Amino acid sequence: MRGPIKLRLKASSLIAVTFGRCLKAALVLLTVSLLAFALVDLAPGDYFDELRLNPALSQEAIESLRQQYGLEEPMPLRYTRWVMTWLDGSWGFSLAHQRTAGPLIRERAANTMLLASIALVLTWSVAIPAAIWAVAGGRWRTRFLIGSASVIMSIPDLVIVLLLSVAAANSRWLPTGGMNSVGSEHFGAWGMLADAIRHLVVPVTALVLSMLPVVLLHAVHAVEEALQAPYIVAARLHGIGRMRILVRHVLPVAANPMITLAGVSTGTLLSSAVIVEAVSGWPGLGHLLLQSIQQRDMHVVLGVTVLSSVLLLIATTVADMLLYLADPRIRSRT
Repeated sequence: MRGPIKLRLKASSLIAVTFGRCLKAALVLLTVSLLAFALVDLAPGDYFDELRLNPALSQEAIESLRQQYGLEEPMPLRYTRWVMTWLDGSWGFSLAHQRTAGPLIRERAANTMLLASIALVLTWSVAIPAAIWAVAGGRWRTRFLIGSASVIMSIPDLVIVLLLSVAAANSRWLPTGGMNSVGSEHFGAWGMLADAIRHLVVPVTALVLSMLPVVLLHAVHAVEEALQAPYIVAARLHGIGRMRILVRHVLPVAANPMITLAGVSTGTLLSSAVIVEAVSGWPGLGHLLLQSIQQRDMHVVLGVTVLSSVLLLIATTVADMLLYLADPRIRSRT
């Protein structure tokens, strides 16, 4: 009976922790939305400022448009109405695109999630084996890997994506922008897939290179620290092979900091995606955000900001839950 009782206690404790994390995430999200709305509202100018330069439009017509879209209302009222639009999924109205902001943002979010998911899988698929290879090979491999990661980390994301774009343009095989080639709908299923992969090469490689050094350094540090555990040292003294110790014993111990890093790295990924998408022309959230800032499209800027916060909160919450399940020391404190 102890097994089922422990299982029920563990499940109930996990539910309580999850509820607590979700409540904190909701409070953070509310704060982010309020601050973002206030900052955008306090910024000088709005979407209709450029229209004032058009001699064909009278000032009365522009003021009428401002009243029509509620820009003359007090900020608390506009904020409340904007928050209510999140309940019906419209997320406000995009003046630049003349459509509800929600569907537009979600379309671009799907493109960003595709890009980010591939970049995350590739980054961790390279980082973990590389860290094991370095530590298993001794000090010189570790120094080589750390030095290489430090060099790549010192290069700004903008420089990386620009160099990759120039290389793609010179190759005449890789496209330098967009998500699909013109007329790709006539390529057939396999042709469309190959075309999409070609368009992914530059932005995915740029994102991987922006995240990989940080993940590599943390992975090497976590593996080296786990090797210092007493039972790992005892296993090595008993003659167990280094690679076997790394795979069977060290990796489970090093999993905790790696889980935490996986959640935090989502924020780095989203910030890097803004630059990568803007330069590579990938139609994602970053590209849409920069366009909307230039056009002063308030509701799209706010929607992208809040959605990015939601994605980051989801990633960190999932990481917290995985860490809770993986580490009994955390469960004992709750």
